[in-house]
Amino acid sequence: MTLILGRKQGMTQIFADDGSQLGVTVVAAGPCVVTQVRTQDSDGYDAVQLGFEDVADKRVAKPQRGAFAKSEVSPKRFLREERLAAAADKAVGDTVTVEVFSAGDVVDVVGTTKGRGFAGTIKRHGFSRGAATHGCMNYRRPGSIGASAYPARVFKGKRMSGHFGNKRHTTKNLQVVRVDAEKNLLYIRGAVPGPSGGFVQVQTAKTGAKPAGKKS
Repeated sequence: MTLILGRKQGMTQIFADDGSQLGVTVVAAGPCVVTQVRTQDSDGYDAVQLGFEDVADKRVAKPQRGAFAKSEVSPKRFLREERLAAAADKAVGDTVTVEVFSAGDVVDVVGTTKGRGFAGTIKRHGFSRGAATHGCMNYRRPGSIGASAYPARVFKGKRMSGHFGNKRHTTKNLQVVRVDAEKNLLYIRGAVPGPSGGFVQVQTAKTGAKPAGKKS
């Protein structure tokens, strides 16, 4: 797998070589610094820990400050670990940039969805409204949620009103359309989770499926 951290900048449109218009999400990714390398001998598995976005020392817990000082790396706001199938070819202090990707790569993007607060069943789960006729008492209500004598309770996990959004979400099998190494930008076809400015992880697609609309 290949992993890089960044922030979603927003959406725009670009034109392909054949003149077709593509909706893309712009991600300012990296440069990320290798803050730790895990090995089979010391940790039981191979992995690389990446850090992204410098942060003031006072914003970091004291144990983390010690870990960054030991690695001789400035404190980072975000840390994520990438497991590897073999020993890492990176060392602590190395930099990972958008050049690890190229146009045509298929990636998964992990982010946190927009928080929408407390929402009803129509907005949260897509329920239908009731009839908006005279005397209707079930216009936007969820309806019956359980039986009476048996089981005399509401089953866990039932779709009801509640907090909507602000959850980790992965959008899979998106295509990298363009890589701007000079500005550290990735242009990814389609939408990715989260608001503009939100933290995202871009990684090589695990399933290896082809993006929608791409023919073999």
